[in-house]
Amino acid sequence: MTTHSNTLRFTRALLAANLKSTVMLRGAFVMQVAFMALNNLTFFVFWWALMRRVPMLRGWRLGDIQVLFGIVAAGFGLAVTFAGGVRHLGRFIDEGELDTLLTQPRPVLLYALGLRSQASGVGDMLSGMAFIGWSGAFSWRALPMVAFGIGQGLGLSSLTTAGMAGVGADDAGVAGGLVNVAHHIGGALGLGILVTVFAAAGAGAHSARELLAQRVSASLTGAALMLALALLVTVVARPHTAAAEAICDRAAVV
Repeated sequence: MTTHSNTLRFTRALLAANLKSTVMLRGAFVMQVAFMALNNLTFFVFWWALMRRVPMLRGWRLGDIQVLFGIVAAGFGLAVTFAGGVRHLGRFIDEGELDTLLTQPRPVLLYALGLRSQASGVGDMLSGMAFIGWSGAFSWRALPMVAFGIGQGLGLSSLTTAGMAGVGADDAGVAGGLVNVAHHIGGALGLGILVTVFAAAGAGAHSARELLAQRVSASLTGAALMLALALLVTVVARPHTAAAEAICDRAAVV
């Protein structure tokens, strides 16, 4: 747990330093953000002009193009803002600039990705979110699903990292296989339980809409209970895991 805590602290410090250096020159920062948003708008004008003449292109309407354009722009902006080094990683390796990072007591890939932060990425994110909102394809009711997607992505990656933590190079393949098996078994078991709950609920419903509402409510309640159970197991098992890691560290020192 100490290694993970140090890595998280280093990540926060690296991101904070990059963001501070990016906004240090406020005039240049605002100009890069504004011009990148204007650049994206200029590119979209071509699609707007095309879709005005051809309202539907193989099932795609202007709103669909806006959503796709916004997702791409926001995703790219998020990447270059918080991990801008990914665009220079090849040059780092080719020109030997990565060698200096190999001597640092920090995760090399994380350090390399976080070395750069581009202000133009903020313009990409803002313009991307504007395109998505302008499309009319989403409403405020979709925000819980956005939070669900973000939480699922962060949780799945964290669990995968935790499952591989402290595993030696010789056992990495076996550990990766066990992590994947655990993901699939957990997903299949959880889905089976929720489908059973969904099918069993709604006995007193008087209409199809009421039946669907009761079944969805019961399924979400079951999912919340499983999350609470997982949290309880994690809290209970964590002290034992920390104690076992401490014993292993002492044995390695001896």
